[in-house]
Amino acid sequence: MTLTDLRYLLALARERHFGRAAEKCHVSQPTLSVAIKKVEEELGVQLFERGATEVKITATGQRIVSQAEKVLLEAAQIPEIAAAGKDPLAGPLRVGVIYTIGPYLLPRLIPRVHQLAPRMPLIIQENYTTRLVEALKRGDLDVIILSLPFEEAGIVAQPVYDEPFRVLIPANHPWTDLERIDPELLAEDQLLLLGAGNCFRDQVLEVCPHFRNVGGLQRTLEGSSLETIRHMVATGLGVTVLPSSAADELPVQNPLVAVRPFSEPQPTRRIALAWRVTYPRSGAIDMLRAAVLESALPGVLPIGRAVVEVAPAP
Repeated sequence: MTLTDLRYLLALARERHFGRAAEKCHVSQPTLSVAIKKVEEELGVQLFERGATEVKITATGQRIVSQAEKVLLEAAQIPEIAAAGKDPLAGPLRVGVIYTIGPYLLPRLIPRVHQLAPRMPLIIQENYTTRLVEALKRGDLDVIILSLPFEEAGIVAQPVYDEPFRVLIPANHPWTDLERIDPELLAEDQLLLLGAGNCFRDQVLEVCPHFRNVGGLQRTLEGSSLETIRHMVATGLGVTVLPSSAADELPVQNPLVAVRPFSEPQPTRRIALAWRVTYPRSGAIDMLRAAVLESALPGVLPIGRAVVEVAPAP
């Protein structure tokens, strides 16, 4: 049994289809099928149930695939350990960023990374937190940038900055006469939110708990991204809550909107870097943290280097 065989097993377990799994592995379907059959014969157990339209994994197959995933992840560490011994800032860094951070951080971050580590290009993936964490655990990503709280076995998270929330309103809105906005005022207007499943939506609802009841949520409108919501506010449709990085510079760019801070204590979110405990390129993580801080996002408050979570690997 080879590492290539294990990769075939993993691909078939994920795709549940021989053709799609072969395509993912860049081999022909017969090549993958023969390899899977060889592994089953070598182990003396059936790993997959072949159906007309779908492949199902057996209970024993699931346990073996889980172990294969661990083996492949450990094997992938070998060249990374070697590279880290030579220069941790040489070679690509695979970075995941949640949707509500990426559009505002990346334009500032990438030039700083290029200055600090010109031989370390970034391979970037934007996604939801849960999907980024799964990619991190599989070894498809090296580090992710996300909003706390976050807990996951075998993952360490280091806070980088706190980011206050802002209220975005149309430029002709009566609230422009106010210096600060009390959260309870949001119940008096049409509130625009991200769709369900986005962590920033949940954080906004913590600021405005009265919207969590059914009637409150029926009086909200949803957008697919913060950018879409910003445009809807500019049309006069309603108001919204944004992180300062997405809000503070908007009035200069768009005279149709205005930004106001919340009353004290201002609601905030804490942004962190997260990576596998076993990841060997600690120098690359340190460089990325420095680049994030030097990006100087509007309104954010840098915080200490304390590690907030180190869970034991299972």
